[in-house]
Amino acid sequence: MLLFLKTVLRTLILPPSGLLFISALGIALLRRRPTMARILLISGIGSLWLLSTPFISDALTASVEHYPPLDLSRPSGAQAIVILGGGGQLARAPEYGGPAALPLLLQKLAYGVYVARKTGLPILVTGAGIEADAMRDSLMRNFDVTPRWVDDQARDTFENARNSARILGAAGVHRVILITLSTHMWRSTHEFAAAGMDVVPAPEGMVSSRGHAQILLQFIPSAEALTYGSLAVYELLGEPVRIFFEATHIRRHDT
Repeated sequence: MLLFLKTVLRTLILPPSGLLFISALGIALLRRRPTMARILLISGIGSLWLLSTPFISDALTASVEHYPPLDLSRPSGAQAIVILGGGGQLARAPEYGGPAALPLLLQKLAYGVYVARKTGLPILVTGAGIEADAMRDSLMRNFDVTPRWVDDQARDTFENARNSARILGAAGVHRVILITLSTHMWRSTHEFAAAGMDVVPAPEGMVSSRGHAQILLQFIPSAEALTYGSLAVYELLGEPVRIFFEATHIRRHDT
């Protein structure tokens, strides 16, 4: 129930839903409270427009990126690769006849395969239900790579870390290369460390890789910018929540 409520609240509060709700409230108050209504409309629509521009989106993304790219030229001492879910999936993609990863998730899987081929390390994928199935099937079908371990019971980052630590600990693995979106890496690394894992961060989708040829394009709204901007906002809100849960022991790892 807690995870369901968290998902609902996240959907309602985060962009674009939260900003659209503010704008709708402004429209509803136009006759009764015109001044307040205008403030809400300007705030909602203006914030949505700004967050949809690459300039603002990239700035927010950079603010939550804390780790550099993985340096594969240096030994990491890792024993396995962990790829986190998140980014969307289809329960049944007609073109494949089965589960498939959507673009953001597929990016992580592609990078995981790249790192695996460079290092020779086995892969663990972790997600919830059909998400884990989509990750496993996409790796096998699209990249001819079979993950050694599949965790299909992780509904959030806390459970990603807890389940991975249990599965890999049983296999004698304690140091991992962790692959997730660059915006998500800080929180993920802390969760895995709290679960007793030694982590080598391998962020994917860093802001520096999304350059724009023309300055003007940085101020034109796009769906891609809104996606990455929303992910950055989620992490800015999610990290204080993680710290609160850790400090109050509402959720903690047994290490």
